[in-house]
Amino acid sequence: MKSGRSLVSLAQELERQLHSKKDLIVPSTLVRHATDDRGETRLVIEESGGPVRYAVTPLARRQLADKLKIPYAYFERMREDQPALLDRNVNTWLQSEEERRMLRTLDGQVRAVLSDRYRRLDNFDLAESVLPILQQLPEVRFESVELTETRMYLKCITPRLKYEMAPGDVVQAGVVISNSEVGHGTLSVQPLLFRLVCSNGLIAADRSLKKTHVGRALGSEDEGITVYQDDTLRADDKAFFLKVRDVVQAAVSEATFRQTAQKLQKTLAIPLVGDPVKTVEVLAQRYTLNESERAGVLRHLIAEGQLSGYGLVNAVTHYSQEVEDYDRATEFEALGGRLMDLPANEWKGLAEAA
Repeated sequence: MKSGRSLVSLAQELERQLHSKKDLIVPSTLVRHATDDRGETRLVIEESGGPVRYAVTPLARRQLADKLKIPYAYFERMREDQPALLDRNVNTWLQSEEERRMLRTLDGQVRAVLSDRYRRLDNFDLAESVLPILQQLPEVRFESVELTETRMYLKCITPRLKYEMAPGDVVQAGVVISNSEVGHGTLSVQPLLFRLVCSNGLIAADRSLKKTHVGRALGSEDEGITVYQDDTLRADDKAFFLKVRDVVQAAVSEATFRQTAQKLQKTLAIPLVGDPVKTVEVLAQRYTLNESERAGVLRHLIAEGQLSGYGLVNAVTHYSQEVEDYDRATEFEALGGRLMDLPANEWKGLAEAA
């Protein structure tokens, strides 16, 4: 499993961000786009005390382009080569719309441009609610936690629940909780299998909670800007975070763990009878792996010498530990779970590739 930061480091950064972030519900007509000669973009917002300039993160730029229906490649070309043209395009569309946007800011930057119906499920509140629950799990171990630009992850293991896949090959039960504050996915709680011999983590898709960030329209009571401070946000979502407790307990229950482990164990009986190189090529095409990722998965498949469905699943999850980007590494852990759930006809296409 990809290692992250310490739990103390995570708590410190969440606390810091709590005092540095601000959400605004803004009519498009009160927003202006400005790009300097270096291609650095700003959103200038007419707040009550006067105009305030915010830098814009790459993710927020992409979201802004999408909201205004400007192809992102063209948006970036204008930003790099014709900044005045970009500002003219963006500001024309902003001023012609009547929509309100939620702008999420952190450290003086707009980090997300979202709908005013976006429901805030914030990382600090989630951690505050679920960490005490996780710490009550038997012999719990926080195997990997991280806070990236787009998501927070809590990956925990409870070693008391274990299952032997084959002699000497043991997996333990766990749970992964992830959330995005910037519109980059749902809040989710999913079972996790942790393989001891190589520290692989596999995220199972079944028996999971997924909560979308959609709610009622916010800030529609007047024509100005509405600023939501953190005490308002925490109160708004506290009731939902309490519901996560039951899902966490179900994810690491003995019944769920045994069912998931037995499903993975069945992949031991799927022989890869075709060319391993072709098998991984089919995998890469089906799940959009780049050349480096394809080569890495193949290397682990060959090195571990287990030409079976189980071997392919473990090659994918083992490779995740080498992926530099934590979000992408987690996607490989989830891909292992997707492979575990493949129907027989799809396994056939992988196993017999030639």
